[in-house]
Amino acid sequence: MQPDTARVQLLLYNHTSKIDMEKPKSYCEAVAHLDQTNVHRIYHDTAYGFAIEDDNELFERLILEINQAGLSWTTILNKQKNFKKAFHYFSIKKVALYKETDRQRLLNDAGIIRNRLKIDAAIHNATVTLELQKEFGSFKKWLDNHHPKTKQEWIKLFKNTFRFTGGEIVNEFLVSTGYLPGSHIESCPINKKVIKSKPPWLKK
Repeated sequence: MQPDTARVQLLLYNHTSKIDMEKPKSYCEAVAHLDQTNVHRIYHDTAYGFAIEDDNELFERLILEINQAGLSWTTILNKQKNFKKAFHYFSIKKVALYKETDRQRLLNDAGIIRNRLKIDAAIHNATVTLELQKEFGSFKKWLDNHHPKTKQEWIKLFKNTFRFTGGEIVNEFLVSTGYLPGSHIESCPINKKVIKSKPPWLKK
């Protein structure tokens, strides 16, 4: 597996002054020294790269990755609970029904990222995901139906399907949900747990 250099850069963006070590080459190395209550350590140890079965959770990961664009991943992790509450715990059905009053509510919510383009993308992508659920049975089945693909093929597919899904957003979404390898280095103790969750990239 290739080290997750993109996620490492996002981590170092907010923590450079706190890292008293040689510059890490992977996200695993970057979080190893952090306290177990640190948001990065929790995400790395319990979520990053693990297979996800629930559609709403997959949708949540996509929207969080979209909101990270131009910001640090630290900011998103710190606001994750606020996002959950603001977006009705990422219920795809509920978000797809959002109206202008919901847009204004979200734009006025200081607990999340108040960016109209990202908020509009979340609502639009929820409606698209509903259509994918109707056609394929679930969002996950849509992903499984297209697996495996190369990174560039995935990026093209997402750009043609969803809004606000650039290359880095798509890559991190797929790595974080197990559709592409690279979330953990082989020596990382969490790597074995990820493999036990049977991520899709193992089923080529």
